[in-house]
Amino acid sequence: MNTAQHPQNHLYTIPFSTLKPLYEQHAEEYDEAALRVLHSGWYILGKELDAFEKEFAAYVGAPHCIGLNSGLDALVLALRALGIGKGDEVVVQANTYIATVLAITENGANPVFVDPDEFHGIDPFAVEKALSLRTKAIMVVHLYGQPCDMDALCEISRRTGVPIVEDCAQSHGSTWNGKMTGTFGRIACFSFYPTKNLGAFGDAGAAVTDDPDLADRLRMLRNYGSKIKYQHEIEGVNSRLDEIQAALLRVRLKNLDEILEERRSIAEQYLNGIRNPHIRLPRVRPEGLHTWHQFVVECDSRDALQEHLKEQGIQTQIHYPIPPHLSEAYRHLGFAKGSFPKTEQLAESVLSLPLYNGMVRGDVEQACNALNVFTVNI
Repeated sequence: MNTAQHPQNHLYTIPFSTLKPLYEQHAEEYDEAALRVLHSGWYILGKELDAFEKEFAAYVGAPHCIGLNSGLDALVLALRALGIGKGDEVVVQANTYIATVLAITENGANPVFVDPDEFHGIDPFAVEKALSLRTKAIMVVHLYGQPCDMDALCEISRRTGVPIVEDCAQSHGSTWNGKMTGTFGRIACFSFYPTKNLGAFGDAGAAVTDDPDLADRLRMLRNYGSKIKYQHEIEGVNSRLDEIQAALLRVRLKNLDEILEERRSIAEQYLNGIRNPHIRLPRVRPEGLHTWHQFVVECDSRDALQEHLKEQGIQTQIHYPIPPHLSEAYRHLGFAKGSFPKTEQLAESVLSLPLYNGMVRGDVEQACNALNVFTVNI
């Protein structure tokens, strides 16, 4: 679930995101970790990766963690490990980032899109209707840091035998009824792209599972299909989380609860401070712990709102302006505008506000004031 970084420029007094303050909070630890790896002389599949995999597995509450090159690779290899391929179907919400869908088509399978519910997560009722004899997985995306309705989705999975694959690229530390996202499906996939709440300093990802056989298969898949050097049991790829990123992630993981608490505090400021009838605040599931990877509002005059905020020096982003089913990449699937009306309505109305660790209270107040004076010209 990649959130592209944009260079700051003189137009913005409040950037959408900046990563430097999060580094500076624990700079000495990050520097020590990177130098420790450089001095070790061992840079791939070493002690740092092994330690991070154990620590992240313990944090999530899953027995096995497999460090990978990216969140997209985690999704691709998760489906491959489950044996999903040509002619199979994977049910997926239509309002996700395209990476979720790319993982399906990369394996030769067919995405079966469904509209989201009112919380922007996959709609269990729509999932039920979309299942067929060819369905081999339900891809659940915990979008923006909010968990999906895992009670309903797990009940569907138990009853039908169709496994859940969790896309947790934006939900590090999120919980459903006290249980971590990443522990409900057969496999869960995480991105550690730098802008994520648990971000690395480059591309990085991981998969977690409670199935030892799937864990072994994923370890082979990431390393040319090999457990033992030059002995290749299956067709694999090169997708390994390197030692420096693993070491840096260990530092960030140690401070993740502090990172998430700060983001929740900023989100609360927005929730309490935005008072504009033209702007719809995000709805939060009472059963879930939202970790606020993004703070996403809705406005029927979204483009005008974004321009208004830009004039006030406030940078925003749209997640996501073009749904995958309407992208040029998937034109061959034959979907037209109107195929998934809820998704398309969201694509035209959602706006992500600035939210980053190190954001000061005054900047949040300034953003709220700018939002509150926005008017719609009729």
